[in-house]
Amino acid sequence: GNRQKVDHTDDDSDGKEELEPISRPRSASVAADAGKCCVVSTSQGSGSVVKFFARRSVQDGSSLMTPVEEAEKKWANYVAGVVAQYLPDLPPGRTVSFDLAVAGDVPLGSGLSSSASLEVAVATFLERLIDRECGAGTAYASSGRVQEMIDKAVVGSEEAVATSKKIERALRCQAAEHRFAHSPCGIMDQFISSAGQAGCAMLIDCRSKTYKVATLGDGPDVPAIVVANSGVTHSIGGGEYPKRVQQCREATEALRNHRWAITKLLVGDIRMLRDVTPAHVEAAKEGMSEVSHKRAIHVTTENKRTTDAKKALDSSDWALVGKLMNESHDSLRDDYAVSCKELDTLVELARDFDGVYGSRMTGGGFGGCTVTLVERSKAEDLVGYLQEKYKEAAHIDCACFETGACVGAREIGL
Repeated sequence: GNRQKVDHTDDDSDGKEELEPISRPRSASVAADAGKCCVVSTSQGSGSVVKFFARRSVQDGSSLMTPVEEAEKKWANYVAGVVAQYLPDLPPGRTVSFDLAVAGDVPLGSGLSSSASLEVAVATFLERLIDRECGAGTAYASSGRVQEMIDKAVVGSEEAVATSKKIERALRCQAAEHRFAHSPCGIMDQFISSAGQAGCAMLIDCRSKTYKVATLGDGPDVPAIVVANSGVTHSIGGGEYPKRVQQCREATEALRNHRWAITKLLVGDIRMLRDVTPAHVEAAKEGMSEVSHKRAIHVTTENKRTTDAKKALDSSDWALVGKLMNESHDSLRDDYAVSCKELDTLVELARDFDGVYGSRMTGGGFGGCTVTLVERSKAEDLVGYLQEKYKEAAHIDCACFETGACVGAREIGL
């Protein structure tokens, strides 16, 4: 399962994120060959076959794996990094071996989290493989968080244990991307791919690693979501994402240094930007650069938009959801500066279409996709309209599709 954002701030501010998993499947199949791992992709050209070894320390069972360095095969680090995360679960002397075939139709570099969907699919696959080969419950044997939940479990608490595994899976996949793909991503992509529920959006608290669910409902009165691909690719490891993280840290430090200016407004310590409001940011503005001030304004207003979006979704207030989506895009464009002219064009076109509640970019920005909330009866017409008008405006073909919220990664019987 993948995801799309409604409103979000990322882990650069310990923020909150409102997300939905989207139904663009990715699948994996397996055959064993002792001692090594082989991954085959349907979408990686000459680098489509990669082999690596799942090596462990004899002393403590930890991973001795290192990232794949060959340029055309680095995509496999999204697989190898996840494998490394699960090796400590295995009994002494054991490792994993498999032949893995990967297929998917999530556009690469589109802001729809193709990397997270691959990571979480691989993690789900490994859990089944490890439990089958080494005994039920082996997966997550090294996780204190999961084991504590299992130890406390009573009859009827299976759901709590399952939830703890979903959260641990997301954290492992995030760590895999940090350490093997060298991408300083947040947690939300992996979280929604791991824990997404059909027909639901998810409000994620990045500090506590917990979430709340908002039921979207189903039927003709529930709006559809249309995803439009700008055709401009991006990579969050390309430099701009780390810059935003640093700029948010600079703003946070300025707020700490100007605490005297906001003491009367503040309750508690300032650990991250989530601990302050736009009023606090304005009170400490003189201690920030123009850029860091804009970044802080985006984060603090976006955090409020996420919680407001949860309430609006719970009450089926689609007009308010759309308004918040519009405000979010405008802030991402003006204050966070992660949009681009192609994304802005798609958003403007969608907003001009009758029956659209709201539209915004999704993903890390600088390309990728937009998401638009539209009356279900007009979704098909919107797809055709965007494809035609975007081609005229940007001279780029626009791949569009209608979607909805679906369940996250899971095993599918064949």
